[in-house]
This record gives sequence, structure tokens and C-alpha cells, in this order.
Amino acid sequence: MAEYLLRFVLGGLVVSLFAVLGDLLRPKSFAGLFGAAPSVALATLGIAVAEHGSDYAAIESRSMMYGALALAAYSVAVRHLLMRTRLRTVTATLIALVVWLVVGFGLQAVLAGEA
Repeated sequence: MAEYLLRFVLGGLVVSLFAVLGDLLRPKSFAGLFGAAPSVALATLGIAVAEHGSDYAAIESRSMMYGALALAAYSVAVRHLLMRTRLRTVTATLIALVVWLVVGFGLQAVLAGEA
């Protein structure tokens, strides 16, 4: 459990730092390069294969796909809450965070045994 928490915190920090760096640089097209979570994901999978084997990396990649779908649901929810209901940004993102958690953990619970 501690390893997952550490990966979560460090991964979030790395992506956030690179996104800030990309925002400070000109041209703005660098922001997409530096904030690219897929490169961090690929590096994480490489580490997972090296340390734990391909079966473990397969589980990690499946979890990443669940997270990507949950992020898409979160993004749609935020957009809907901001555009349709005119909620404040903080309120909309906090409400949508519940959507992200439900979708992410729901996919894990429903699809984890089907692999």
C-alpha cells in the first residue's frame, strides 16, 4: 500500500512540475510535451516490468486504462457542471471528483476478475 501511495504522490508531483515548467516556457506548445502523463506511465510500466515482471505490469496497465476512463468521466462531469449549472470551479471539481472515484473503483471492481 505504501508503494502505491508513494507512486501516486511522486507521479502527481512530476506531472505537476513539468506542467508548470511547460506553462512558463515559450512557445506554449511545450506545455503539452512537459505535461505528458503518457510518458510517465510508460516509464512506470518499464520499472514495473523490470522489478516485478510482465504479469504485474499488465495489472498496472489495466489500472491505468481504468484511470483514463475515469478521468474522461470526470472531465465530462466538470464540463457539464460548469457549463450547465454555472457552479463555481472549486465546487464543480469537488463534485466531479466523486464521479472519478466511483468510475475508477467501479471499473476495478467489475472488471478486475475478467482478466
